[in-house]
Amino acid sequence: MNLLYAQSGGVTAVINASAAGVIDAAREHPGRIGKVLAARHGILGLLAEDIYDTAAVDTVALAHTPGGAFGSCRFDLPPEDEQPALYDRLFAVLAAHDIGAVLYNGGNGSMDLIGRLSGAARRRSFPLVCVGVPKTVDNDIEGSDCCPGYGSAAKYLATSMREAGRDVASMTGRKGRVFVMEVMGRNVGWLAAATALAARTPDEAPHIVLLPEVAFDEVAFLARVQAVVERLGYCAVTVAEGLRGADGGVLMKQDRDAKGYVQLGGAGEAIAHLVHERLGYKQHFSVPDYLQRAAGHWISATDHAQAVAVGRAAVGYALEGQDGVTAAIRRVADAPYTWDVVPVDAAGIANLERKLPADFIAADGMGLNEAGRRYIRPLICGELSIPCVDGLPAHYVIDQPLLPRQLPPYAA
Repeated sequence: MNLLYAQSGGVTAVINASAAGVIDAAREHPGRIGKVLAARHGILGLLAEDIYDTAAVDTVALAHTPGGAFGSCRFDLPPEDEQPALYDRLFAVLAAHDIGAVLYNGGNGSMDLIGRLSGAARRRSFPLVCVGVPKTVDNDIEGSDCCPGYGSAAKYLATSMREAGRDVASMTGRKGRVFVMEVMGRNVGWLAAATALAARTPDEAPHIVLLPEVAFDEVAFLARVQAVVERLGYCAVTVAEGLRGADGGVLMKQDRDAKGYVQLGGAGEAIAHLVHERLGYKQHFSVPDYLQRAAGHWISATDHAQAVAVGRAAVGYALEGQDGVTAAIRRVADAPYTWDVVPVDAAGIANLERKLPADFIAADGMGLNEAGRRYIRPLICGELSIPCVDGLPAHYVIDQPLLPRQLPPYAA
């Protein structure tokens, strides 16, 4: 059989490390796995029959490149009874390329796809094993202690907050100054919480972390800002983009696309302006946006190792015939931090969001407590030497033709 790998959803600094893990592990079984294929742009590439043969891929270089080398997509696979023709096309492409295993590298929605595709294959008596390879900077997949991609984004954001804090502290003036950094986190505060690691003492940035899990209390927030500024001359604040008010609604949002998906943004700017208007302090705000998930120059060695491991484990599960599972990370111990990879039912965790636990949040709701720090701290540890050319990171780009199509073009 041939094996197909694909990437889905928002990419990370280490998703290609998972791809390298898949490819390397599959190459170790030439008698059981024929070609190691990759779809361009996830499930949409499979539908379009846009498929690469990865035989010539340099996995060492690939593993040190951020972004999705094979192209990602955001596409929710519908139930088979709603669009049977779509499933007919998927299985026609799988049959045409003798694909007996699909490894899908994505987040919550991708685990749903694994479950749906696995179920459809069983109903059709099609010989297919479907395995999930987890990734997300949001760290919100249930069933896994952490998610590849999170540790590196957390490391980048905590570093950025520490460095920005040094800058703001240097420029403190008589009128007071506030710095606000808005980070990703539509419904969960894992990334915002990670910035708390930058502060080794209460006087270091960030002084306040605003989370989606805690309703924003304007009065308490402004009082805290004022107290910090009066003590230090400045205050640094982290804001999750999905910050919510007492009514549960997001404080700021941007555009809504044709499918009704709301792109969040503006919470950091809104908080910065609120401080200026109510307290008169000079304000600056920053939005790292893609930078937080694309920072391949400053990845966590732990995160990288876990990304490779889940890719390799997924190949093992496919060879064992463990259909409909995902390769989840299990925390074995905190001190020293140890972990392994175990299979969990993909359908059972699909579309669930693991929020930041209440027992990780500071009593006042505006920060991370020691339990939260103990959980996150090992995930950002370790550094890798990044190959560079002319002073910049050397990224690997897939530069090869797609395989010849065996079927007529797909009409959506």
